Amino acid sequence: MKPLAIDLFCGLGGWTEGLLAEGYEVVGFDIERHEYGGNRYPAQLVIQDVLTLHGRQFRDAALIVASPPCQAYSYRAMPWKRAKALPPPDNTLFESCFRIQREASEAAARRVPMVVENVRGAQLWVGRARWNFGSFYLWGDVPALMPAGVPRKFHASGAAWFDSNTKDSMFGTLGPASYWSSSPKRKFASAMIAKIPLPLSRHIAAVYR
Repeated sequence: MKPLAIDLFCGLGGWTEGLLAEGYEVVGFDIERHEYGGNRYPAQLVIQDVLTLHGRQFRDAALIVASPPCQAYSYRAMPWKRAKALPPPDNTLFESCFRIQREASEAAARRVPMVVENVRGAQLWVGRARWNFGSFYLWGDVPALMPAGVPRKFHASGAAWFDSNTKDSMFGTLGPASYWSSSPKRKFASAMIAKIPLPLSRHIAAVYR
């Protein structure tokens, strides 16, 4: 049987692409379905608020990965006065990942490994990351050996966003006026920026395979 992996806040499935390539069965959870033309989540998708999940559902999982929304952290890292004046962000979604891991591990009577990804700016609010792969910062059960190199981020058109700037800066390029826009174009751009690069997702998947 294929090992089971759970992808929380799965978006367009950057984590899932690497997991599938390494032979996992994957179930993704998100509050909405991300479909933009031919771009969509590549595995079984459950539309459900992660806050309503209980970890015992995932006691058979070999690995849990998660990319909770990063916009609140990224926005506060921007140099705009409006961003600097905001109160601390709500860490509930980030913390829910580790609650789910604890519950899954208790139900399984073993540790169910978890890797959580977010932006550099989140460190101020949730603690120092254990590793970063370019602009992708990692918490949780991060392997000791990680791939080298800084990934390039790509616009939907195929043009590179940046080579080495952080996701914080990538989100900031759109400016404060459009930052919280819910237009399909803006949401697609955000989903593409946030998508985990295949070298990273495949490495994590192979370690826990």
